[in-house]
Amino acid sequence: MTTAIIGATGQLGTLTVDALLERGVPAGDILALGRDAGRLAAFSERGLRTAVIDLDDVEGTAKTLDGVEKLLLVSFGDLGTRISQHGNAIEAARKAGVGHLIYTSGLEAPTTILQLAADHKATEELVTASGIPATFLRNGWYTENHLQDFKTAREHGVIANSIGEGRIATAPRKNFAEAAAVVLSTPGHEGKAYELSGDTAWNFEEFAATAAEILGKPVAYQALTSEQEREQLLGFGLDEGTASFMVTLNANLRDGAMAPTSGDLARLIGHPTEPLAETLRTWA
Repeated sequence: MTTAIIGATGQLGTLTVDALLERGVPAGDILALGRDAGRLAAFSERGLRTAVIDLDDVEGTAKTLDGVEKLLLVSFGDLGTRISQHGNAIEAARKAGVGHLIYTSGLEAPTTILQLAADHKATEELVTASGIPATFLRNGWYTENHLQDFKTAREHGVIANSIGEGRIATAPRKNFAEAAAVVLSTPGHEGKAYELSGDTAWNFEEFAATAAEILGKPVAYQALTSEQEREQLLGFGLDEGTASFMVTLNANLRDGAMAPTSGDLARLIGHPTEPLAETLRTWA
């Protein structure tokens, strides 16, 4: 049975390949798909089948997907413009007769206040309309999204943003990759949507305290207003559009967009998600 991954060369896709191999899926049963032949070559060396795809060419992509039973579509591309590319991938999968489509969506995509999740909601609707049996992996926030915050804590002893008391239920990317591998390699997931997040939601006061303990030095958290944060980001050299995006994102996080802890991730992977402190220790 062939399992294909569109977006295999990205961080999540690569970790999902690792997790599939760890679960005993034969390398020859995995088809790694992407745009960069050079990056795909590393998978060929590990025994995987690979192919370069151009999602603007739906017919060509459909031919590449011929014989694929399960397809993982890792969300990709620029916000606001990726829906058409996702749609092309879904249409190619439909034409190829893919038996099961798994899409990495966003946490609570149909109802979330997180503005950057609008593309996920739209893609889920395209998947549903295609008629392909599907699973939505609604991925929450990766702990790695806060690597720069940890570096700032180490270098300056202060973390400042406008998230305030907002809680974030993070897990490392590898936990989400494990979940994708489980769905790809076990039956019974068609028609389901999994709300995937870390077991524990933390706030930045707790993040700073955890960083301080690991670094062995004081780390303070400074809560900013949205306007203070905007001015700070502009002062760092960010353009107005990027600064506004960050301020809006942090406002969503402050309002709890990534706080839900359904437990789906731990149940899928069969063990607790990696705690914040454990991930931070690997960065120290």
